[in-house]
Amino acid sequence: MKNAPQPSAYAAAHAASLADPAAFWAAQARQLTWFDEPQEILSQDENGFYRWFKGGMLNTCYLALDHHVETGRGQQVALLYDSPVTQTKRRYTYEQLLELTARFAGGLRDLGVGKGDRVIIYMPNVPEAVVAMLACARLGAVHSVVFGGFAPHELAIRIDHAQPKVIVSASGGIEIDKIIPYKPLLDEAIALATHKPDYTVVLQRSFVQADMQSGRDLDYQELLTAKPQACVPVHATDPLYILYTSGTTGKPKGVVRDNGGHAVALKYSMSAIYGLAPGETMFTGSDIGWAVGHSYIVYGPLLHGCTTILFEGKPVRTPDAGTFWRIAAEYGASVLFTAPTAIRAIKKEDPEGNWAKQYDLSRLRYLFLAGERCDPATYEWAAHTLGVPVIDHWWQTESGWPMLATLVGLTEMPPARAGSAGHPVPGYDVQILDEAGHEVPAGTTGLVAVRLPLPPGCLPTLWQDDERFRKSYLTTFPGYYLSGDGGFRDAEGYLFIMGRVDDVMNVAGHRLSTGEMEELLAAHPAVAECAVLGIADELRGQRPIGLVVLKDGQSIAEDALEQELVQVIRSQIGAVACFRQVLVVKRLPKTRSGKILRKTMRQLADGDQFTVPSTIDDPLILDEIRAGLERRGIGVAFEKNEAM
Repeated sequence: MKNAPQPSAYAAAHAASLADPAAFWAAQARQLTWFDEPQEILSQDENGFYRWFKGGMLNTCYLALDHHVETGRGQQVALLYDSPVTQTKRRYTYEQLLELTARFAGGLRDLGVGKGDRVIIYMPNVPEAVVAMLACARLGAVHSVVFGGFAPHELAIRIDHAQPKVIVSASGGIEIDKIIPYKPLLDEAIALATHKPDYTVVLQRSFVQADMQSGRDLDYQELLTAKPQACVPVHATDPLYILYTSGTTGKPKGVVRDNGGHAVALKYSMSAIYGLAPGETMFTGSDIGWAVGHSYIVYGPLLHGCTTILFEGKPVRTPDAGTFWRIAAEYGASVLFTAPTAIRAIKKEDPEGNWAKQYDLSRLRYLFLAGERCDPATYEWAAHTLGVPVIDHWWQTESGWPMLATLVGLTEMPPARAGSAGHPVPGYDVQILDEAGHEVPAGTTGLVAVRLPLPPGCLPTLWQDDERFRKSYLTTFPGYYLSGDGGFRDAEGYLFIMGRVDDVMNVAGHRLSTGEMEELLAAHPAVAECAVLGIADELRGQRPIGLVVLKDGQSIAEDALEQELVQVIRSQIGAVACFRQVLVVKRLPKTRSGKILRKTMRQLADGDQFTVPSTIDDPLILDEIRAGLERRGIGVAFEKNEAM
């Protein structure tokens, strides 16, 4: 009898993770150094929520810094800082980063910050922000990073919700060609907030000086003179940080990340998903204010003993569309991770990919993309330009690490495929369900859900709001986490995430995906990026319109482009789509993390009342969209004006 064929390393790992989650993750937990070993690998708390590594004691900062110094990695570079906006470059070894972090933790300790206290970090992408995050972890304090430059009202909401003892900030940041003073925004936010922090700690930057309030405001450098603080042991189930989800308005939704599950999951992901070995370099072109920045600028690379690159700037205009390629080449990055919107911005300014040809990218092995779906046109452009595999993968703030991916660290993994986010990562039992909670056939679009328990690293709950956690994620389909995204699985098992559920249109009873239409529009040679909106229609319920941004150097007339794109949709999807209108715009409104604000634009066109999202990168873009829609008479809000 012949031996049965052996499953691939990926298939075996994924099957094992679902068959016996506790055994699978116990093995991964042994990769870490614990102060006390976990007593229960997987358990449920009094609310019925799943918890990982109960009884285990550890410290995330110890694992990220002290452990590497103790095991001989102290002279390796831990953090590379590259800031074209301030023309600054710095490098920090593990020993140097540990010294700064221990002293800053001592400074926070002297201000009364202890285990469980909250600290808000309101800073740009600078090394001092990373030090502040790690210092909080060292103390067992809970940090909440808020993107530097957030509006005072939104910052005040987060202050009242997290109730920080201390806020760490900077005097200002730079957005390409303008200086943004942070301190006046912070002062206004504190004035608006009911909760008042005991202290604010301000990093004075050379290009803008902050006015300091006596008795409350302290200089960042003062805290570095404190006696170094040792690591404080915390429970695996204790919170490491709170991260407020993008688009939050009204009552904040604070995603909680625990210490134990977070460390185990990120350590595993660095080798299994990204294929990185300790000592190699990772460049994540994101911001520390987002989940990607937390996981793969700060914690993931440092937990794994890698060198991480902290970039202060933009993918274009700081100073050019070759900035990402320059950084990857200069520092020898093995993996580059960014958002599809960054690649589209580069593609818009450099359609032929000429900038990439100027740099030696021979050490770059993979480009990973996440944040929103990567359309095949962008995927193919990036693969052709860089000459390396492009991996589109899918995850959320709530998960904290990837749910779908092509795991390049596991052998015989099915190769990446344009348009797909890959296959479920070990630990995730991803299903496509209909509205009744039943699995749908291959090729059928449905709701993306994950069977419980979620693996380590995912949110155990929301900050001080267990009931909202339950209602938001767990009640629609009992036994499942509801992602809020729609997608489908093809006949070969590849999963395709087509966007948020509210980005599915109902056109005369036909459910149509805006993502599918965007994929077709983006393939046009003149289009740099696009968005399709399902706007209100009296006859059909909804109908789609397209907003497109042209590549630099393109001069095609709007009417001619509209005709060509309408024909593309008609030929590929059919007349049932009722796609008839295209508006050319200079830019699309996005969050600071790169997500296109489709819902906001749809509300604008429909004439609905809406709140401008706090995470929008430039509110003035909405005025430009409004003017364009009105000019063309597109949308309920403007068709009446045209008829008058």
